[in-house]
Amino acid sequence: MRKFNLQPKLLIGLLIMGITLMVVITTAISFIYRNHREAQYSETAFEIATIAAGLIDGDKIAGYHDTLQKDEYYETVRQRLQMIREAAGLKYLYVVVPEDVQFYIWDTGNEGDEGVCDLGDTDEFYGGGDVLMHEAFSPNAKHTILVTNDDVYGYLASAYVAILDSKGQPAALASVDISLDEVNEEIHTFVFTLVLISFCVLLVSCYLYFFYIQRILIKPIRILHHDTEKLVSNQIEDLDSFSNRVFTGDELEEFGIAFEHMTHELSDYMRNFSLITAEKERIGTELNIATQIQADMLPRIFPAFPNRNQFDIYASMTPAKEVGGDFYDFFLIDDDHLAMVMADVSGKGVPAALFMVIAKTLIKDHSQLGEYSPSRILMRANEQLCEGNEAELFVTVWLAILEISTGKGMAANAGHEHPALKRADGKYELVCYRHSPAVATMDCISFREHEFQLYPGDSLFVYTDGVAEATNANDELYGTDRMLEALNQETNITPEDTIRSVKRSVDQFVGDAPQFDDITMLCLFYRGPDSDSKGDERVLKVDADVDKLDEVMDFVRNLLADHDCPVKIQMMIEVSLEELFVNIAQYAYPNGAGWAKVSAAVQKNVVIITLTDCGIPYNPLEKEDPDVTLSVDERKIGGLGIFLAKKNMDELSYEYTDGCNVLTIKKALT
Repeated sequence: MRKFNLQPKLLIGLLIMGITLMVVITTAISFIYRNHREAQYSETAFEIATIAAGLIDGDKIAGYHDTLQKDEYYETVRQRLQMIREAAGLKYLYVVVPEDVQFYIWDTGNEGDEGVCDLGDTDEFYGGGDVLMHEAFSPNAKHTILVTNDDVYGYLASAYVAILDSKGQPAALASVDISLDEVNEEIHTFVFTLVLISFCVLLVSCYLYFFYIQRILIKPIRILHHDTEKLVSNQIEDLDSFSNRVFTGDELEEFGIAFEHMTHELSDYMRNFSLITAEKERIGTELNIATQIQADMLPRIFPAFPNRNQFDIYASMTPAKEVGGDFYDFFLIDDDHLAMVMADVSGKGVPAALFMVIAKTLIKDHSQLGEYSPSRILMRANEQLCEGNEAELFVTVWLAILEISTGKGMAANAGHEHPALKRADGKYELVCYRHSPAVATMDCISFREHEFQLYPGDSLFVYTDGVAEATNANDELYGTDRMLEALNQETNITPEDTIRSVKRSVDQFVGDAPQFDDITMLCLFYRGPDSDSKGDERVLKVDADVDKLDEVMDFVRNLLADHDCPVKIQMMIEVSLEELFVNIAQYAYPNGAGWAKVSAAVQKNVVIITLTDCGIPYNPLEKEDPDVTLSVDERKIGGLGIFLAKKNMDELSYEYTDGCNVLTIKKALT
């Protein structure tokens, strides 16, 4: 866009204002003058019409109207009317009787002229004259005047006065038309003169105003603009020596004083700017180093345990600031125990990061002392964190220790989020139970422990509140429902893909809204015991129905056949398995249908079969063995199948965990 200086803008504005004012004034004066002159001419026309009406004997008119015969009196009146017309400079002077048309009695003008009417001629009314002439044709008619302007008769002021007979009744109308063309000429001359004078005055005013504006406005602004350009381009060597150069005695001088004050303030700021910049760079460098140190404290190399195929683990932490208060950790306490930590320190920034370092170190140190109890580990860490905690920071912690060979684990939740668990054939669901207080809230508190069991194919997902409390631009929370939906969108994916899927879902929900809290996640996929000792593990899930017995038996027979199981051992296993599965099908779900899962594997030449159901809690090993010394009629019904399984199998074990009955049988192949 093209730019214009202030001076021409002001002059153009003055010209526009002057021209507008000139047009308005000229139009108003012309309008007033025209109305005044029309009124004058109309009054003159009415006076002449009154004089003409007084010269005529109204009693004569009826005879002329009826007989159309002229006499000496008619000619005398015509001559007098002609004299009045010529003396007054009228355009038309005539006497008519207003009927449906104008019935002419007299019409002044020379015979043979265009438009001159004779006795008995008629003509149409024009310009609204019909109504006015009939109104004037009355003994008590008002001041009747008509102003018209058309192409036929021109610009006229017309007046109508009734001619009365001896009885006082109107006999005809004396009509007078005066041309107003002279008024138009006067107005044109006036407007031309007024515009010429106004334009000259406007030019002189603009010329004088130009120098006035330049002195009191343009020149001071140019000075300030010049000083501003020098200031921006660093051409003023000593800002402290800068002084105001505008002396107008008005707001511009006050602006110049303010500019001078700003310049001195800028001088002080520039002297300190290098120090502030250096300090900011130092702080930024230290924060970057702190960010790197904090990141290095967390396990970031994946796969974390490339030589261990019993599980796969992945974690990530996205801080809201340069450093955060969230942290995760996982490490091997020994060859068969994996510790997992997910924690969130109250507060943000550097204080939370420092507290995070201490908390992480204490938890890991106490865990690596060979302590397998998350409760006692948190208790000892809590005692040390409470010492000298004047900032009153605290940390929510989820700590779990997993026995890798069996999938059994112990967890303690100190005020942290509920973990999410996915079974091999299910979906992620929150595992909800009562929490203990957060670590470092008070001395001498104990922490509850919670047992859990992971089976091959199960996944565990833990996180901080930065996930569930992620907020979008509409102040809506992401929530655990959306988190579970993101977790369950894809199945059979690695822990890394799981975490990336949740992070992608959170980012899409939040959009452009700023991140207010750290986002930390950890995911574990449990494969089960090491493949060197596990052998070929197979899983079958069927309805808890007797009709599914053949499918279950074929499932186990295929495994035994692949391992060359002796026929005698196979028969013992099949008898035991049949009794145990039928027992589940008939008694586990008294209120309806259910399911049963059969896991079978050969480990170190030992067949291990696990039957799992979520029916009513029932431990078959607690049932008293039947007395086989008695006859069939003397023994109580039931219990013989479990007894046979105990006798045939090398080992039977039962546990009730996560709302499920888990019965395991073992039998050596040799």
